[in-house]
Amino acid sequence: MSQAPQTDTPEDLGSGLKVRHLTMMGLGSAIGAGLFLGSGVGIQAAGPAVLVSYILAGIMVIFVMRMLGEMGAALPISGSFSHYARIGIGRWAGFSMGWLYWFMLIMVLGVEITGASAIVQSWLPGVPQWVVALVFVTFFAVVNLAQVANFGEFEFWFAALKVGVIIGFLVIGVLLVFGLLPGTEPVGTTHLLGDGDGFAPNGMAGIAAGLLAVAFAFGGIEIVTIAAAESKDPERSIAVAVRTVVWRITLFYLGAISIMVLVLPWTTTSGETSPFIAVLNEAGLPYASGFMELVVVIALLSAFNANVYGTSRMAYSLARGGDGPAILGKLTHRGVPRNAVLLSVFFGFVSVLLNWLLPDTILGILLNAVGSALLAIWIFIVVAHLRLRRRFEEEGTLRLRMWFFPYLSWFTLAMLVGFIALMLSDSSARAQLAATFVLFLFITALGFLWHRRQDARVNDGSGLPEH
Repeated sequence: MSQAPQTDTPEDLGSGLKVRHLTMMGLGSAIGAGLFLGSGVGIQAAGPAVLVSYILAGIMVIFVMRMLGEMGAALPISGSFSHYARIGIGRWAGFSMGWLYWFMLIMVLGVEITGASAIVQSWLPGVPQWVVALVFVTFFAVVNLAQVANFGEFEFWFAALKVGVIIGFLVIGVLLVFGLLPGTEPVGTTHLLGDGDGFAPNGMAGIAAGLLAVAFAFGGIEIVTIAAAESKDPERSIAVAVRTVVWRITLFYLGAISIMVLVLPWTTTSGETSPFIAVLNEAGLPYASGFMELVVVIALLSAFNANVYGTSRMAYSLARGGDGPAILGKLTHRGVPRNAVLLSVFFGFVSVLLNWLLPDTILGILLNAVGSALLAIWIFIVVAHLRLRRRFEEEGTLRLRMWFFPYLSWFTLAMLVGFIALMLSDSSARAQLAATFVLFLFITALGFLWHRRQDARVNDGSGLPEH
């Protein structure tokens, strides 16, 4: 039996988001733990060759976002890529992809709240880390239960601050590289060449290990197409936001990582301390590292805020499409999916519990759990795009087009498969891919049971799935 189409329209949810909100939300979600904390993990794994990981992943993300933007502008809907997988591949794919993405973002919430609370706790000796995390989760629960326009404005200014600081970091970094700051000398290429260990001290295996951290870093940008369903002009909003967000993310990430590998010896970079702070310490600017710590906290909390939004809207969409409990598809009079928000917040509180139980190890565990899940989601996006492009052309709804279709689309799919093959050469990356595969099979099995139950209800006349 075929799945009935999802019937929610942008007007079902709130419609208070503007293009500037969407653009900054994309930046805000992507510029978080992955860049400020995960970059240290990537450098530690690959050395200066982490630049290769970022360049390859950046090219791939640009292509994936272009395809997602094309589908989003043609059919803007809250479920975004989960809905495209459902109608382009099959309802099993919509269920599996949607809940895998939801699960992944729940892990990201844990990373961000852990990173932020750990830094703040260092400012407040004697206050347990879990208490700090509890305060943050409670505050952002209130923000996300407000009407979407207020959420968008809040996230806009949070993200704008991050962008401004990264631009400042790039300027300071360039001055530091060329020895233009007082008391500094040009750094040359010593660190770029691995301080005698070579550009790729850990070889291809190191680049492969760094790819998981890099994939995690770029994750979050796809929230633009989820949020566009709550804007006044979703078709135009997606097109503009995708065009602007992609090149900004690429500039900020590659620029910041280039500064880090030029200024810092790769062997001193830690996955536990932000390389941003280490670079500013090298610059010798008074109070700069302390200010950067504050910015890192704001960045992590901003990304946490955006990802609570992303998880709640995905759960709402899945429920409305018959792929989740109907209670998650209920809206308040302000157009907010309150129950879906509360579910996400509940798991935010679970991360608080994990902060209490595993304060020293939880960040690394969560970082590793996310990267390979993103690759699976991107594969679904590419396959759905390949299946749906002809349909959108026939309907005349294409407003944003993927370049050189279908060649670049197939090339992107080949890149993703190649990344997975490369990761299989590294033991730690191989373990994460295996864990993601098992999780995917588990979610797919749940989807099979869920749909069989829904079909049985329809066939015996006891009820219809909620749509």
